[in-house]
Amino acid sequence: MAVRKVLVVGGGITGSVTAIALAQRNVQVDLVEIANRWHGVGHGITVQGNALRALQTIGVAGDVMRDGVGFDTIRICDADGTLVNVVSTPAMGGPDLPPSLGTLRSDLQETLVKAVHDAGVNVMLGTTIASLVDHETGVVATLTNGYEATYDLIVACDGIRSQTRTMIGIDTSPQRVGMGIWRLVTDRRPGMDCAELSYGGPRYKAGFAPISAEKCYAYLLDEVFDPDASGRSRAEVFRERAEAYGGQWPAIRDGITDDTVIDYRVIESLLVECPWHRGRVIVIGDAAHACPPLIAQGAAMCTEDAVILAEMITDRDTDADLDAVLTAFATRRAPRIEMVVRNSMQLVDWEIHPDTPGADPAALMAESMATLQEPA
Repeated sequence: MAVRKVLVVGGGITGSVTAIALAQRNVQVDLVEIANRWHGVGHGITVQGNALRALQTIGVAGDVMRDGVGFDTIRICDADGTLVNVVSTPAMGGPDLPPSLGTLRSDLQETLVKAVHDAGVNVMLGTTIASLVDHETGVVATLTNGYEATYDLIVACDGIRSQTRTMIGIDTSPQRVGMGIWRLVTDRRPGMDCAELSYGGPRYKAGFAPISAEKCYAYLLDEVFDPDASGRSRAEVFRERAEAYGGQWPAIRDGITDDTVIDYRVIESLLVECPWHRGRVIVIGDAAHACPPLIAQGAAMCTEDAVILAEMITDRDTDADLDAVLTAFATRRAPRIEMVVRNSMQLVDWEIHPDTPGADPAALMAESMATLQEPA
């Protein structure tokens, strides 16, 4: 089952970590990224401890932590800013790593891009798969730049709308969950030293987390609607949508200008049933599973996928054929991922219907994180 040459499709977090992990195991890796400029989007991201553990495996956790802010607490507040509960975040990556880390997506991606190049990966930007033909001994990929090559394996990391997933006949598609999310980066002020969530206001939830010594990542879970339909600026619409929140939120609103980059997008969910491969092509990360960001485990599930797949397909002690290894990989990953998706969707339901009897978002988040302390 020797895997010597792999094509990785997609240069986001999943694809970058996959390429690095494989190259570090002496696999020849080509990585194609459809964008002509390779960078992460600028808003914040929470990188949980188990994601840091995966990043530590490929030697980049130190650089990621240097750029971000670690914390171990989530404050739960009412909409007016009154503290209701404090949830301690367990050390999901082990005692030597922060339980949670806030950072800029662009900083995380910059670290990964450097590591991809340092690992000797052949990167082709503005390029993706045009067609593929899967044979018993290899899969021939023709790329949009005209290049053609035979690979032992293709790993599709091209996101929730993966074209590769469709190309190999997996017809699972993303579904809207009934929420949209606003995201922006704002100035960090005194007291913004951990994650904070505010419930009970006119929107589903408001939150923020520190991402550097000077900056904070703020977000608002809202209804699904067109934020540009009124013709007003997103800054004006966001300030109005967040108007009822107290605590740090008046300062967050006051700090927004028409130059502030404000992202709004509809939240979707995806879960491909096992197996995740067809022949010598496998989908992983958001191409196989994506969930609402209510437990902040998106990056963790993707990075775990990447390092575990790289380990399993380069295990020199196994005599299993590639099909068996790819099946075993998805079977190993599925229970953990299904728990994250299931609990994230339960949180969505509770936040859309806050009067649900027995709803306890803080307890469910704590339960989920406790389960994720177990190694992937």
